[in-house]
Amino acid sequence: MSIQKVAVLGAGVMGQGIAAHLANAGIPSVLFDIVPKEGDRNALAAGGLTTALEAKPANFYHRDFVNLVTPANYEDHGALLGDCDLIIEVVVEYLPIKQKVYEWVAANRKPGSIVASNTSGIKLADMAASMPEEMRQHFVVMHFFNPVRYMRLLEIVAGDDTLPAVVEQTAAFGERVLGKGIVYAKDTANFVANRIGCYGMVSVFDHMVKQGLNVEEVDVVAGPPMGRPKSAVFRTADLVGLDTLDHVLGNVRENAADVDPLAQQFESPAWLKRMVDEGALGKKSGGGFYKSDKSSGKRVITVRDLETGAYAPISKPRFASVKAAKKGGVKALIAGDDKAAAFAWAVTADVLIYSAHRIPEIADDIVNIDRGMRWGFGWDQGPFETWDLIGVAESVARMEAEGREVPANVKRMLAAGRESFYGRNAEGLETYWDLAADREVVVPKSEGWLILSDVKARTEVVNKNGSASLLDLGDGIAGLQFHSKMNSLDADIGKMYIDALDRLDAGEFDGLVVGNQGPGPAFCAGANVFVVLMMSMQKQWDQLDAMLVGLQSTLMRAKYNKKPVVTAPWGLTLGGGAEVAMHSSATVAGGELYMGLVEVGVGLIPGAGGCKEMLVRYLGDIPEGTEYDPNPFVQQAFKNIGLASVATSCEEARGMRYLRPQDKVTIDPDALIADAKKMARGLADAAFVPPHQRKVKLPGASGRSTIELFLYSMAEGGYATPHDVTVGKKLAWVMTGGDAPGGTWHTEDDLLALEREAFLSLCGDPKTQARIQHFLKTNKPLRN
Repeated sequence: MSIQKVAVLGAGVMGQGIAAHLANAGIPSVLFDIVPKEGDRNALAAGGLTTALEAKPANFYHRDFVNLVTPANYEDHGALLGDCDLIIEVVVEYLPIKQKVYEWVAANRKPGSIVASNTSGIKLADMAASMPEEMRQHFVVMHFFNPVRYMRLLEIVAGDDTLPAVVEQTAAFGERVLGKGIVYAKDTANFVANRIGCYGMVSVFDHMVKQGLNVEEVDVVAGPPMGRPKSAVFRTADLVGLDTLDHVLGNVRENAADVDPLAQQFESPAWLKRMVDEGALGKKSGGGFYKSDKSSGKRVITVRDLETGAYAPISKPRFASVKAAKKGGVKALIAGDDKAAAFAWAVTADVLIYSAHRIPEIADDIVNIDRGMRWGFGWDQGPFETWDLIGVAESVARMEAEGREVPANVKRMLAAGRESFYGRNAEGLETYWDLAADREVVVPKSEGWLILSDVKARTEVVNKNGSASLLDLGDGIAGLQFHSKMNSLDADIGKMYIDALDRLDAGEFDGLVVGNQGPGPAFCAGANVFVVLMMSMQKQWDQLDAMLVGLQSTLMRAKYNKKPVVTAPWGLTLGGGAEVAMHSSATVAGGELYMGLVEVGVGLIPGAGGCKEMLVRYLGDIPEGTEYDPNPFVQQAFKNIGLASVATSCEEARGMRYLRPQDKVTIDPDALIADAKKMARGLADAAFVPPHQRKVKLPGASGRSTIELFLYSMAEGGYATPHDVTVGKKLAWVMTGGDAPGGTWHTEDDLLALEREAFLSLCGDPKTQARIQHFLKTNKPLRN
């Protein structure tokens, strides 16, 4: 049975998020809740949808997707359950209530439908105990993380009676349809990620006292320097809710004592219990470890003193070891000699040792634990990947010198001559050390994935420089991978792109995929504006013009190549990155796509075809010779660029024409390159023929005056600075056709020439140069 429709039982925060993400994947759902005491009988479910629509960050890829969710109630709509192939229970974490819901499910579900609980801590065996046998066979835990759209982790737990085919189908649906990273957990307290993550918090609470660190100092250390998210420990706790944290810690203490000797350490400190009692629960209560104070008229972030309970403005503490970590990572951090380094090492050592002890209790292998922490807690590396990073033998020696008890399974690995948890075998396949079986095993990966590091390990790199690599993806398809800082465009990327296109033309490959993978948040965060600034300040106009011509011609060559060029944008795809993504035969985009032409922020306009491509995408499908008013289309294209509008999902990008109607979306990040390769191969096999260049009719001076009026009104209202208006007028000149009379049809080459002229003109403006300088220093825009 394929999963075509889903029921979500419970319209709270998690239920809303699950229903919304099902809609993002194109799956219709029925969102159930109880009947309120008065009013509309579907009011609670409908209210949940309203809340989901208003959520920030957004739950839905596009607001219209809410129409895929049907609000319902348990009393009137039991028959709707019979239409659903998957039923996800998301009610309160209280076993008697869950059991009552399961009785209702048993009476209304169709045989063969999968029943899942989103519980974060109740044992599957206890929930399934009173279910009919056939329902137990189709019962699993599907533990999503909040916010559902953005957190990749989905933990799956099977019971003793769960059919293997049910687990397989649930995992396949979660991965390929919902884009989740699947971790197989055991039926133990808090499963995998919360178990390790909460122990990490317990360790933080212990060692911050021993090292004399306060809340803010801990977050400075336990964020990016340790390979963790910027929210670190206490900001994360504020987001989760301190009452939730207290509950999750208690769940381990109360329910894992028989299998975990350290379960009693999962005790909330007295100061945490005081905060819960006084209602200082974090973001949802207006303050927790941090809160925002606006009493002075401007926003001031304050931080709590855990002993006194008083709040004081943040002080931004600094440590030498943290500074060293910016270049050397966690290995440099723990090698320091200040209290931050001592704290980081103590917490790291605790978590590494604890993680090794938890196999096979919470998971069968290190891969599930590492993936759980990366996908669920946003760590750069999981515990065992971190152990490899700092050196297993060296760190074990340090642990033992301090009197720590290193797990026997780790010592057996070292004794066997294996010095790292991960490696590669003779065939280039990634392997891990099975701590339970004491042997090397190939890391399991989905058949739908194509991991570029695996490609590099198995096949020789075709060509490479400091910023890009050309790879053989197999089946006649090449891959162009960026690996500069933030994957930003520079001369080396341009050279490698030209080489890739030359090889296509020479018949070495049948198609090309332009894409990359993490770590990092960006497909391409834009162009290297430092080079533009230097050339502008030195008045190297001919060289700057030649650089623009080269980039424009390369991207046009990619767009109209005789062999398919498929771009695979994801994450931050800004400025020049958006221009690269848009110049293609086809695009396969990631679901989480943050795409826009944002050059006005540094006082410029798109110069590599972004203006041209926006006009072509809004107007290019109108047959030449047709009588029409181009102004509404031109104005919308202008606003996308002039307001630096960034789409916050793949579907918003489609609505803004950054993606074309026919472009595809892949929600699973690890499948993106594979799907783009399939697209390139399919186009090549279908005797691909590139389209002809298109012409657009533009309004000229009359259309420009309308846009300039808009700019002046923005300035009068205080929404635009004088230089914003200058940049906007240059952009309007390009978007309306320059000096050509209204109604003139323009080729793409005509528009590229207008772009270059306006771009170069702005480069010579001291205010644009000041904007670029300020951005390079602060990474923030200058409003001049």
